[in-house]
Amino acid sequence: MARLILSECCGLTPLRLRGRGGGGAIALPAPPILAAGPRCPVAAAGAIHREWALRVSAPTRLTSVVEEDNRGEEEARGSLAAAAAGEVGGDGDGFDPGAAPPFGLAEIRAAIPKHCWVKDPWRSMSYVLRDVVVVLGLAAAAARVDSWLVWPLYWAAQGTMFWALFVLGHDCGHGSFSSNAKLNSVVGHILHSSILVPYHGWRISHRTHHQNHGHVEKDESWHPLPERLYNSLDNMTKKLRFTMPFPMLAFPLYLFARSPGKKGSHFNPSSDLFQPNEKKDVITSTASWLAMVGILAGLTFVMGPLKMLKLYAVPYMIFVMWLDFVTYLHHHGHEDKLPWYRGKEWSYLRGGLTTLDRDYGWINNVHHDIGTHVIHHLFPQIPHYHLVEATEAAKPVLGKYYKEPEKSAPLPFHLLGVLAKSLNSDHYVSDTGDVVYYQTDLKTSSSAQSSD
Repeated sequence: MARLILSECCGLTPLRLRGRGGGGAIALPAPPILAAGPRCPVAAAGAIHREWALRVSAPTRLTSVVEEDNRGEEEARGSLAAAAAGEVGGDGDGFDPGAAPPFGLAEIRAAIPKHCWVKDPWRSMSYVLRDVVVVLGLAAAAARVDSWLVWPLYWAAQGTMFWALFVLGHDCGHGSFSSNAKLNSVVGHILHSSILVPYHGWRISHRTHHQNHGHVEKDESWHPLPERLYNSLDNMTKKLRFTMPFPMLAFPLYLFARSPGKKGSHFNPSSDLFQPNEKKDVITSTASWLAMVGILAGLTFVMGPLKMLKLYAVPYMIFVMWLDFVTYLHHHGHEDKLPWYRGKEWSYLRGGLTTLDRDYGWINNVHHDIGTHVIHHLFPQIPHYHLVEATEAAKPVLGKYYKEPEKSAPLPFHLLGVLAKSLNSDHYVSDTGDVVYYQTDLKTSSSAQSSD
């Protein structure tokens, strides 16, 4: 039953340009990551005469830059024709968020300043140093004071810092931390293993999420349940899935059992998540995870279970809540229902435009602007410290397809209400249709309101 609780997570490997002469792969400074595809080079259209090699976790079709942009133009023309015929619904201005946008990835990419694509490993490492110093300082101070008046404050602060470490490891997985794959792997393993996340296992599943965002069946993270699957759940499973705080504790279960309707584990190299040539990566990350478990067991033996519970276990659970809270709200909870796609209606661009930016007040800087999510989903190799500027530059192109986030107070308590409302109304999508929206189980919603 626990396997039916929602999950999150997933990372894209860098696109690499391969020369015709068989030379080594060259990392692109401004890589336009597009749709998911099979693990093999595919010739791009036109006179470009280049090949894109994109590593993916499941065999699907690869769309080249030219193909994606041409498709966007065709969809835009169809959308405009439909609007002219009065077939597109939406807000009072006739805007339909499920319609194909009148722009392509190329227009968005061109609007983003060139320096936003530049990765500075020294700057990235400075954020790692900052966060590690804060984590160690908080632990030392809390252990020294050892007061029950201080421990709750420590748990909130340290759990938030664990989440910040996760975000930096997430950047390593995307390749936005630096252009050096070995540096990304080493730093990513250290950061993620320290908070019990299998680096490569999660990186690969997160990559699948990015390459299939907004697709009902193929998305990996917080994807909707088709109505038939939803109706097959027993009442207890529905309660665990849609009632606070249970969905905010889903991440550890997801690592072991994935999402509803999907099989496999982030620790098992033979899982459906991975390709055969990724087994060594998964084994390495699982070994690192086990090493961290061993370290924690040793510290528990030396310091005692209660001390480790207060120093590590409770902050770890706060970190898990942060992760599930943030990632869920990146894809749910907008005041206007946002579309999910199937079949030919899905494209990398349209799926990415269903993601949401969120404002977390003072926490924005602490967790490295992870709330600036739309541009990150479309171009995940832009370093986090350039995301705000890149988003501002892209807004004129995105137009109404960009949903301006609600301004937060110093602490983002307003998002708790958004989360509760979404869990009470976003239950399932239709079993049929290529553009679908969340629907509400009135029985579940009514019982939740009566219990409040």
